[in-house]
Amino acid sequence: MTIRVFIVDDHAVLRAGLRMLINAHKDMEVVGEAEDGAQAQARILETKPAVAVTDLTMSGISGIHLITRIRETCPETRVLVLTMHGEPGYLRAALGAGAAGYLVKNSADTDLITAIRVVAKGHAFIDRVFERNLLQEPTLPKRAVNHRDPMSVLSERELQVLVLVAQGHTNQQVADQLSVSVKTVETYRSRLIEKLELRTRAELVQFAMDTGLLSLPVQAKKL
Repeated sequence: MTIRVFIVDDHAVLRAGLRMLINAHKDMEVVGEAEDGAQAQARILETKPAVAVTDLTMSGISGIHLITRIRETCPETRVLVLTMHGEPGYLRAALGAGAAGYLVKNSADTDLITAIRVVAKGHAFIDRVFERNLLQEPTLPKRAVNHRDPMSVLSERELQVLVLVAQGHTNQQVADQLSVSVKTVETYRSRLIEKLELRTRAELVQFAMDTGLLSLPVQAKKL
């Protein structure tokens, strides 16, 4: 039986490369693709693929939010994350949202086809890089602010920046999405870091995941 695959990534060149790689195998076929989460939701409902291969960092709806929506609206579709993020925090967030597999992009050439076959059979596939990372990952210090409502601590714009940074966007990408300058983004990042007492991206991702912010879509509004 042919494995029907759907690709979600905002880079057209990467999608084309993945499509060629996947279609080169007789037991699988790319049945659709999308450049963002909003487009993917509708197309996946239409095509009902066995496996959806998705990035985490995209404009609009985040990959984490997309995983949740796929699991709710198309539960027969298994989700395989293909991302640049090799931090355990992103892995835990993706699995918590319902992903069946997680693969870092620099492993895609050797492991992607295997990963698709594994998750299509109903099993889990986790990139081997995490065998080492999870064992070596230090325990992040618990800060008092983690138990507070972030809505009461941060402004609307600071919250938007927090969500986008935690989702893996660079300062330039955040600036583009929010229609502000990179310097403005840096200012907001400094403010939220001071308010939340977070020192590293790992702590920021963990905080966003613990508070449920990592899966939120961001509405880019000019303030």
